[in-house]
Amino acid sequence: MSSDRKIALVTGGSSGIGLAIARKFAASGMQVIVAGRRQEALDRAVSQLGEDASGIVADVSNLTSLDTLFSQIRSDFGRIDVLVANAGVGVHAPLGQITEAGFDQQFDINVKGIVFTVQAALPLLNPGSSIVIVGSTSSIDPGPSMSIYGATKAAVRNLVRSWVSDLKGSGIRINIVSPGPTNTQSLRDAFGEHAEEGLAFLRKKSPIGRIGEPDEIAEVAAFLASESASYVNGVELFADGGASQA
Repeated sequence: MSSDRKIALVTGGSSGIGLAIARKFAASGMQVIVAGRRQEALDRAVSQLGEDASGIVADVSNLTSLDTLFSQIRSDFGRIDVLVANAGVGVHAPLGQITEAGFDQQFDINVKGIVFTVQAALPLLNPGSSIVIVGSTSSIDPGPSMSIYGATKAAVRNLVRSWVSDLKGSGIRINIVSPGPTNTQSLRDAFGEHAEEGLAFLRKKSPIGRIGEPDEIAEVAAFLASESASYVNGVELFADGGASQA
């Protein structure tokens, strides 16, 4: 591995938006590490990404698992140039049907997981490194039945507002890409048996008449991670076809 080749870690990188981001990075010549909870899914992702990609099983909501992840990266690679904190989960539940288990799951992965992923990565990040967090337009427009998910994404936005100051002088940039509805299996699964009706509603809401594709979100993440965005720091960039503004 060339010492000047960038090393990228993508959590939740075995499917959906995370896999699309990992694929974009690999195509640009980066050494890509994908992390996720299921070995089988990671193996499939790595087979798509090429021989220079690697997968590590990790649960971002578990601090011991995160310690193991970053210890292995330190041993194998010595550093991280780009961190994409993408792992997340959403549970549909309207007020009156919110469960403690659903609440805990979303905050444990979407908030606790982000906090301790970024914190554990810091010793491996050097000046010039970039952190990209995958948020959601739910941070400002959660819609019905997604109040808890939206609250987790709003929490992440406020974490980054503070972390920009905490990272002052480090040479590390941190930004958020917040996708709107994106054509992933997880989105379809979230609607369950009402998937087609749900997707039709989202398309109708969009000013450009469609939902996004994972590769489109990957392009935005790649921009934020790149030197082309060297003066971009602390932003939440909405990639949603204008839906959050409508």
